[in-house]
Amino acid sequence: MTSKEIRQKYLDFFASKGHTVVPSAPMVIKNDPTLMFTNAGMNQFKDIFLGNSTPKFLRAADSQKCLRVSGKHNDLEAVGHDGRHHTMFEMLGNWSFGDYFKTEAIDWAWELLTEVYKIDKTKLYATVFEGSEEDGTLLDTEAQAAWLKHLPADHVLTGNKHDNFWEMGDTGPCGPCSEIHIDLRSDEEIAKVPGRELVNTDNDEVIEIWNLVFMQYERKADGHLESLPAKNIDTGMGFERLCMILQNKKSNYETDVFSGLIGQVEALSGHKYAEGGNVEVAMRVIADHIRAIAFSIADGQLPSNVKAGYVIRRILRRAVRYGYTFLGFSEPFLCRLIPQLVADMGDAYPELKAQQQLIVNVIKEEENAFLRTLDRGIRMLEDNMAKNAATKVVAGPDAFVLYDTYGFPIDLTELIAAEKGYTVDLEGFNVELEKQKERARNATANEFGDWMVFKEADVEFVGYDTLRIKDVHLLKQRTVKQKNKEYYQLVFDRTPFYGEMGGQVGDTGFIEGENGERIQILNTIKENNLTIHLAERLPSVSTQTFYLVVDNVRRRHIQNNHTCTHLLHQALRVVLGTHVEQKGSFVGPDYFRFDFSHFQKMTDEELRLVETRVNELIRANFPLVEKRDATMEEARKMGAMALFGEKYGDVVRVVRFGDSVELCGGTHTPYTGTIGLFKIVSESAVAAGVRRIEAVTGASAIESIHHTEDIMKAIKGLFNNAPDLTAAIEKLVADNADARKQLEAVAAEKAAVLAEKLEAEAQQVGEVRLAKLEGSLDPAMARNVALLLQKKAQAFVLAGAFAFDGKPNLVLMYSNDLVAKGKNAGKDIREAAKFIQGGGGGQPGLATAGGRNPEGLKDALDKLVEIATA
Repeated sequence: MTSKEIRQKYLDFFASKGHTVVPSAPMVIKNDPTLMFTNAGMNQFKDIFLGNSTPKFLRAADSQKCLRVSGKHNDLEAVGHDGRHHTMFEMLGNWSFGDYFKTEAIDWAWELLTEVYKIDKTKLYATVFEGSEEDGTLLDTEAQAAWLKHLPADHVLTGNKHDNFWEMGDTGPCGPCSEIHIDLRSDEEIAKVPGRELVNTDNDEVIEIWNLVFMQYERKADGHLESLPAKNIDTGMGFERLCMILQNKKSNYETDVFSGLIGQVEALSGHKYAEGGNVEVAMRVIADHIRAIAFSIADGQLPSNVKAGYVIRRILRRAVRYGYTFLGFSEPFLCRLIPQLVADMGDAYPELKAQQQLIVNVIKEEENAFLRTLDRGIRMLEDNMAKNAATKVVAGPDAFVLYDTYGFPIDLTELIAAEKGYTVDLEGFNVELEKQKERARNATANEFGDWMVFKEADVEFVGYDTLRIKDVHLLKQRTVKQKNKEYYQLVFDRTPFYGEMGGQVGDTGFIEGENGERIQILNTIKENNLTIHLAERLPSVSTQTFYLVVDNVRRRHIQNNHTCTHLLHQALRVVLGTHVEQKGSFVGPDYFRFDFSHFQKMTDEELRLVETRVNELIRANFPLVEKRDATMEEARKMGAMALFGEKYGDVVRVVRFGDSVELCGGTHTPYTGTIGLFKIVSESAVAAGVRRIEAVTGASAIESIHHTEDIMKAIKGLFNNAPDLTAAIEKLVADNADARKQLEAVAAEKAAVLAEKLEAEAQQVGEVRLAKLEGSLDPAMARNVALLLQKKAQAFVLAGAFAFDGKPNLVLMYSNDLVAKGKNAGKDIREAAKFIQGGGGGQPGLATAGGRNPEGLKDALDKLVEIATA
C-alpha cells in the first residue's frame, strides 16, 4: 500500500465504526499558553478531556500533523541519526468521549492491524498497566482480558507507570494505557530471543506502533488520583512508522512518505542516499525538517527569534547547515524542495498547495540569511583559533557565543576546529548551555494550584451585547505562581470580559461582590475554552453573586481598532489585489498591527490609496451585521474568508461591515463611523512575502497627526519660517554637498602631503622601507594615506597606531610586491589588535583594526613592526 492508501484506510475503517472523521487541527497553536505546537492527536480535544467543552460527537478519528522538538525521545539533534526520529509527523488517532471504552478500543485496533492491514498476528505484542502502589491503582485486568481474546498469554505483558500510564501534565486527566508492539526481526532471530524479552528495551526492531490510552482518572495538584465521571479513549499511532512496517522497510525514511523528497535532494546535490555516513544523515535531516518548516509557515508561523518562530528558525538552520556541510550546498536549496512536498502531501493537506509561493519565498529568504551567518561564524571561529594558537583549544564560552548569538551549531564548530588541528572545550560549552537552560526554566516555571470548584455550569460570554452584568456566580478559582509571584484566576458562569484571543488583547475592569468588595481584573485570557479573569486577589466570599464591569473606554478603543483591521484587509485587497491575505495581527487599545501576504514593499501612492479607502469606509458609517451561529457553508456563501492556520468550529460568527465579510470572534464597533479616523504609522517587512502595517485610530490618530505637525513647525522654525520649506531644505542639501566636496578635496590634499612626508621619512629595515603613523588621526585619513602609498611605493610597509575620539585604531599596509611574496595585512593585524583589546581585518594589502584600550597602542605598533619586517 502507498502511504496515501494507508492513511485513507485508517480513516475509512473508523468511519465505518461510527466515528466522525475530522480534519487535522493546525500544527501551530495560537490560543493555548501551555503549548506552542500540536504535539499529539488529542490536543484539539483537550477542552473536552478537561471538561470545559461539550463534545459535538461521541466518536472521532483523524490524521493529525504534529511537531515535537523537545522532551523525552524528542531531542532535535537526534533527528536524522536513525530511521525513526522526526520533528514533524502524522499521528493517526481515534477517540471516544464517554462512549466506548477499553474492550472496543482493543478489538478495533486488533481488527484494523490484522484484517485490514494484514499484519502477521504472531509478530504482535500488547502491554497493559501493572498498577502502582504509590497511586493505589491495581493491574488493568479489563484491558488484559480484552487482549487475551486475541493474543496468547506470553504476548500480553505488563508494564510499569513509566511505560503504561499516560498523563497530560503534572495535573489533569490521565490513565493506564495499552501499547501494541511489533517484532520485525527474522524468524531465526526470534527463535534465539523471544520478542517479549525485547519489548520496551529500545530495540530498533521490536517497536511500539500504537498506544491506546484509557482516560479514567484526574491527577490533582497534591498528586492523588480521582476517578473521572466520564471515561474517554485517546489512541495514537505514528503514521510514518506504520508505513515503514506495511511497506516492509527498515527505516521510515525509506518509505514513500520521504522517498520523493530524498530523491529530489539527490538530484540537487549530486550525492546518493546510498553513500551512507554523513550524506545519508544529511538527507534524512533535510527530508524531515522541510516538512516541519513548510507546514508551520502554512499554518501562519513565520521563522523569528522568539517563541514558536525561534523553533522553526532553529529547525530550518539545522537543515541548511547539514546541506552546507555534507552535501556542498552554498545556495538556497530547501525552497526548491517545496514542489515535491506539495506533490506528496498537498492532496491530504490543501493548505500546502494554497500557500506554496509564500512558503517558497519565506524559506528562500531565511536560507540566504543563514548562509551569510555561516560565513560570518566561520570567520569569527578562525579569528578565535588564531588567538588560541598556543593551546589549540576553542574556549567553551567562545563556542557558546557562536552557538547562541549567531546560530552556529557546536558540532560544526568541532568539525571546522578539527580540520585545523584544534579541539573545542565541550565541558565549558555545556556549562554555558546549562546556564541558559536554567534561565529559561526559571523564566517559564509555573505552579498551578487545583481549581476550587463552587458550581458546575457552562460559561457564557455576553460581551458582544453588554459591558456590565449582575447576579453572576463564581464557578471556580485557583492560585498560580509564576516567577515567585502569585496570580489569581477566576471563572464565572457569565462574563462580559473578552479573553485574549485571535490577536485581540483581553479586557480589564473590576468585579464587585454583594458585600461591596471590589477587585480589579488585570487581564482576561482564553485557555482550554475557559474565559479566565486574572484578579489582583481572591474574593473574601466566593459563594456570593458578583457584578462584572469591563473598562468601557479601553474596550471601545480596542473594538474600534479591531474593526479597522477588517476595513484595512478589504482596502488592501482592493488596492493591491486579491492575493492579499491576513497573516497575523495584534489589536490593542492604543494601536494595531496587521500582517498580510504581499511580495514587495508598498509604494507611497499605494499607502495613500489604502489610507484614503479605509477612511472612506469609516465615513460611510456601515453598521455591524453579524451572524453568530452560521455554519461554515453558510459563512462561505456570505463571502467570508477562512484564514489558513486558524481552527474553526462547526458554528462560526460572521462579521460584516459593508462589503467586508470575515469570520471573527472578536469585539467590534456598532458603526464604522465611531472609529473617527485611521492613520498608517509604518509599513515594513516581516518575512519574504509578508508585510506589516502599524496604524492608529481615533484619538491616537489625531495625536499622531499633531505630533507630525509639531515636527514640521520645529523644522520650519529652523529655516526662519521659509514660505517654501521644501525649496529651503533642497538648498541646504545642495550647499552641504558642495561643502562636503570641498572638505574632501582638502582632505585628499592633506593625505597626499602626509603620504609624501611618510615616504620621504621611511626607514630601511631589512629588505623593506618602513613608515610609522602615530598620534591622533582620523581613520579615514589614515586609510587614504595608505592607499596613496600602496599605488606608488615598492617594498614598502606602513604601520599605524593612533587614537581618534579617544579610541585606539591600527592600520597596516603592504605594497603590492610584498603581497605577491605572501604578506597578508588582514591576518597580521589581528595579532597586534590584541594589545588594544580589539579585532580587525581586511585585504592582504591593507587592513585596519579598532579596540577599547588606548594604553596598548605602543605595544600594538611594536607588534606590527615586528611582524611586518620579519
